[in-house]
Amino acid sequence: MKLKCILFLLSIFFLNNSFACECPPHKKETLVKKGLRYADIVFYGELIKIDTIQNTYDFRIIELFKGKYQSKIIHGKSRENNCEINPFKKDLWIVYANLNKDKTISLNYCLPSQTMEIPPGFLPPVPFVKNYNEKITKIDSLENDIINLKIKNETLTTFFYQLEQLRAYKKDQIGIIEKEKAQDKVETCSQYIIISLVVNIVLLLSLIFIIFKKKNFSK
Repeated sequence: MKLKCILFLLSIFFLNNSFACECPPHKKETLVKKGLRYADIVFYGELIKIDTIQNTYDFRIIELFKGKYQSKIIHGKSRENNCEINPFKKDLWIVYANLNKDKTISLNYCLPSQTMEIPPGFLPPVPFVKNYNEKITKIDSLENDIINLKIKNETLTTFFYQLEQLRAYKKDQIGIIEKEKAQDKVETCSQYIIISLVVNIVLLLSLIFIIFKKKNFSK
């Protein structure tokens, strides 16, 4: 029942925006790559506040994968844009967002933001359709339940797939940063060694010059 309500709401959102916003379908294999490329900030977090009057919302960032943000709470705002998502379910989210000038974020259908129950980019499944004068039989209802269950499983699988891929990306980025730091450290040490050698050579030459000068003076 809970899933049906979510799918119904998704269908409404999608139908209201499908004619004005055209996004290519999200493919599992390229979800993370596409999201990281086009989003300003990517994180795993919890939707903790929704204001449907002001069209604002707040996320608590649990794990940051891309972008820099000092606070654990990040504010979002839906602007007058038919491609934008106004999140409506307080839940754990994988968020791909763009940063606005006022430091708020915005979500849109073309990026694969999702929850464990809402598919990437809010793109809903094809709704169950029957002709107006046809009865919906028990077999039809059962088939519909099977389709919904399949969608739920696929959505859940995609959620954890994205999370795993994003964590792997973060680990790689940390590795690159640490490697760069180590390289900088080696270069800094090399510079100190060279400077030390130059100073020591200068001191040695100065000492030789002083000794030579004293010998000449004693003569």
